[in-house]
Amino acid sequence: MAGSAPFRLGVLGSGEGSNFGAIVGSCQDGTLSKLPAGVAVVLSDVEDAAILQRAREADVDCAHIAPGKFRTKLDEAAEAAYIEALNVAKVDLVVLAGFMRILKGEFLRAFEGRVVNVHPSLLPAFPGLEAWKQALDHGVKVTGATVHFVDQGVDSGAIIAQETVPVSDDDTPETLHERIHGAEHRIYPEAIAAIARGEIALRGRGTIKAAR
Repeated sequence: MAGSAPFRLGVLGSGEGSNFGAIVGSCQDGTLSKLPAGVAVVLSDVEDAAILQRAREADVDCAHIAPGKFRTKLDEAAEAAYIEALNVAKVDLVVLAGFMRILKGEFLRAFEGRVVNVHPSLLPAFPGLEAWKQALDHGVKVTGATVHFVDQGVDSGAIIAQETVPVSDDDTPETLHERIHGAEHRIYPEAIAAIARGEIALRGRGTIKAAR
């Protein structure tokens, strides 16, 4: 499909791939279609991940690359394989969509300033796993979604975009998570488009709208 588009995305995911679906939809008839942009490749550390099936259905090149011996990160050989696959696909931006491995070291050096993630909270609040449950447990009245650059920390990179999501008194982890997903699906394609247009610049720990 859009693999030959000028701005090429490499998507990494471990699970359902709902954000990948939102991005592909935007490439077809949304904000990203106006650039144009397209998903060049989808890679997963989970052999039977639903995101791979979604990629096949969308006619996007995809592959499973085993993560290696570690539980929470890629081992050295796997990291090299991911870097090679993304370079072969000539990606301009690496987009994490529920990728459950921490990326560090050589990977981030290979794609310096070109790796983004979406997180289900208003960072810096509630980094890490199951942020929607953290929000409920903490009793906050508002949470949300954050698109950010990926750095050597955990959910600590410069923030690109955020959207708030109110927390209802009768929310369960499932209902809150579903609404946060809706926010993610809106802001992630928009943030990627802004990066593709060269509108995002780093300033200190954050980002600003770049002069054009």
